[in-house]
This record gives sequence, C-alpha cells and structure tokens, in this order.
Amino acid sequence: MEPIVLAYIGLGLMVGLAGIGSIYGVSISGNAAIGAMKKAPESFGNYMVLSALPSTQGLYGFVGFFVMSAKVVPGIDWTIAAAVFGAGIAMGLAGLFSGIKQGQVCANGVAAIGSGYKVFGNTMILGVFPELYAILGLLVVILIGNAI
Repeated sequence: MEPIVLAYIGLGLMVGLAGIGSIYGVSISGNAAIGAMKKAPESFGNYMVLSALPSTQGLYGFVGFFVMSAKVVPGIDWTIAAAVFGAGIAMGLAGLFSGIKQGQVCANGVAAIGSGYKVFGNTMILGVFPELYAILGLLVVILIGNAI
C-alpha cells in the first residue's frame, strides 16, 4: 500500500464518521421533535433548533478535511500519511460519538418542552457539552496539520 492511500483513508474516516454522528444525532432529536409536536406544535421553533444542533459534527469533519487535504500530495511520506490518518480517526470518532450523544441530550430537551417545561435554554447549554469534544477533535486536526 502506498502512503497516500492511508492518508486518503484518514480523510474519508474524518468526514464519514463525523457525518454519521450528525446523521444519528439529528435523527434522534428530530424523531423526538415529531413526537413532541403532537402535544405542543407551537414550540416547533425550539424543536427545530435543538434538532439541528448535532449537525455541527459533520461540519467539523468537513472543515478538518480541508485542513488536512492540503497535506495529501503525490509522494507523501509515511510519517505525514500516518499523521493524516491519526487526525482522521481523532476527528471522526469524536464527531461520531459526540453527535449521537448530543442528539440524545437534545431529544430529552425536546420531550420536556413538549410536556410543557421551559427548558430550551438549559437544553442548549447541556447540549453544547458533548459538542465540546467534537470541537476538541477539530482542534487536534488543526494542531496535527500545523505540526506536519
């Protein structure tokens, strides 16, 4: 296998896993929003914002892709390829798991709002906590990118 293949696998994992995390997170909170609209359709704006919150992980993976893709050039050596691959794993896994967990937090907030509780702001605050780890994953990508 050529080193460039390993680097491209890393880029694919970065975007793919982070995107999958967003897909799951948005779906989890979106499903809760559909259920909550049966009880309280007037709160759709809150449901929509909370359902969209997990979409950022996929965006972070995409940003990471652009940061690292400039490093993937013909003739890349194994050290740089391994660094790109490692960055891809870091961002991909952080985006995957934080997106899913953020979706679960947001889904619980949506359900509570649908039941009449005024917890939109609190849910936004608690929903940001899993996202911090996706942001850290992106920071790792940027730091690795600057180091190579």
